[in-house]
Amino acid sequence: MAGHAPYRPQSAVGRFINSLEETAIAVILGLMTLVTFINVLLRYVFNASLIWGLEVVLILFAWLVLLGISYGFKIGSHLGVDAVINLFESPGKRVLAIISALICLAYAALLVKGAWDYWAPFAALQPTEGRWFPMGFTEGVRDRAFYVTDQVPMLGIFRWLEEAINYGEEYEKLPRVVPYAILPFATALILLRVVQAFIAVIKGERISLIVSHEAEDAVADVAAARQE
Repeated sequence: MAGHAPYRPQSAVGRFINSLEETAIAVILGLMTLVTFINVLLRYVFNASLIWGLEVVLILFAWLVLLGISYGFKIGSHLGVDAVINLFESPGKRVLAIISALICLAYAALLVKGAWDYWAPFAALQPTEGRWFPMGFTEGVRDRAFYVTDQVPMLGIFRWLEEAINYGEEYEKLPRVVPYAILPFATALILLRVVQAFIAVIKGERISLIVSHEAEDAVADVAAARQE
């Protein structure tokens, strides 16, 4: 059975980054739970609510999903269908893994371009031109830096954005450029993780970008535990 070994970073820097990613994901999940719990408590006990609570949870959930995608590539936890791959011997499996990795690289690169092109106008920046590949930056695109979230209040730590991208005008609510910033960041991280996985496949450190069957692995673990 072709399963991946648990991800264990070797260097101190690798362990630090891995811990940082896991902490960020855990903090986001914890904040979602906390905000939701407080909102439910306020609504049913005090007949009040955090008017911005739902929107914050939706933002955090989007961050969690996007960061989770890149982290899944990193540790090899994404599931996939390998019925065809298992018909081949090891050399054939490796060739198919390389082909699938190249396809994932192309897709991740398109995600990065699309994410930048969507986010850039909210940051008063220019999106790229070209449908499939960046051919430079378009000119005269109307920026959306003045777009704000529906209910999330403006935070003091982001007041500098008023001078930077909003011509000195004050924001009444949090500008959308802040929550949307996760798009280029997370897609770039996804591309990086796919590149790392591709290199690992080339070196023979991984046999694919996906994990093996979870059910089979669980059965094997139980059988091994009973034999001990």
